[in-house]
Amino acid sequence: MATLGLSPAEKTAVEAFRRDVVEPSMTSLVVIDFWAEWCGPCKALTPVLEKVCAEYADRGVVLAKVDTDANQFIAQQFQVRSIPTVYAMFGGQLVADLTSARTESQLRGLLDQLLRQLPIESAATAQEAELEPLIAMGEEVLAEGDADRALGIFEQLAEMAPEHPAVLAGRVRALVAAGRLDEADAALAGLPPALADDAGVHRARAALDLARAAGPASGSDDEAAAGLAALEAEAAAAPDDLDARFRLANARVAAGQRDGAADDLLAIVAADRDWNEGAARQQLLKLFEVVGLMDPWVSQQRRRLSAVLFG
Repeated sequence: MATLGLSPAEKTAVEAFRRDVVEPSMTSLVVIDFWAEWCGPCKALTPVLEKVCAEYADRGVVLAKVDTDANQFIAQQFQVRSIPTVYAMFGGQLVADLTSARTESQLRGLLDQLLRQLPIESAATAQEAELEPLIAMGEEVLAEGDADRALGIFEQLAEMAPEHPAVLAGRVRALVAAGRLDEADAALAGLPPALADDAGVHRARAALDLARAAGPASGSDDEAAAGLAALEAEAAAAPDDLDARFRLANARVAAGQRDGAADDLLAIVAADRDWNEGAARQQLLKLFEVVGLMDPWVSQQRRRLSAVLFG
């Protein structure tokens, strides 16, 4: 923003804008709020901007307020025709118009999108880089079936990042895998409300629901195998008994036999898609979520489910 030919007051405004907005934007995402004292909607929006930007401060977000009455020249340069007008600046350039975000959830959504796209350095991004391989290690150990070791990893990570959604969700799934369902339930109940819609938390809740439906594993491996064999015999003797097939599917889930569980649930859907208010399809969808929606196995089973439903 050139200062040649400007009045002393305009030069002062430009220098202040460079200091308070442009320079911070070189390393941070600056949310610029163009407002005025007489503007009612501005006053309504201010608490939303202040709260969300404070929440995102450790991720490199800074709030800068520009009074359009006191900074008419600056407002004109940005072609502000109505207020409130809210822009996002990074690297000295405007990167988004945030004016449409009038609620906390809307603003968070737009900021999350921007922060994923921009190379902003912050304490949170540094921590994320440190946590990412450790979270991946916990997930790998959990996938290998070592629930106790995975739980230990996620509990150590929770000490480092007590509100990280992937860490908290991973700990819940490890508790579920270890058969500690009541503890998993309590852990989910204690999560911050802001994480209620997190995909990882949804996956953890689905794992708990699926484990409760499957029921506890019975005694020793030999006893569990005998119980599973009895359910298989029961379902084979009465192929039209969908209740028996559903109990078998749940037992296979508990035993970690996801292929067999999927076969049973798909067979129920094929026989009667509305059986027990769609319980088989709902259980199958929970299994997909627990395994991971991007997993190739899930993609294969989704195709099978589509063929049953629409073939």
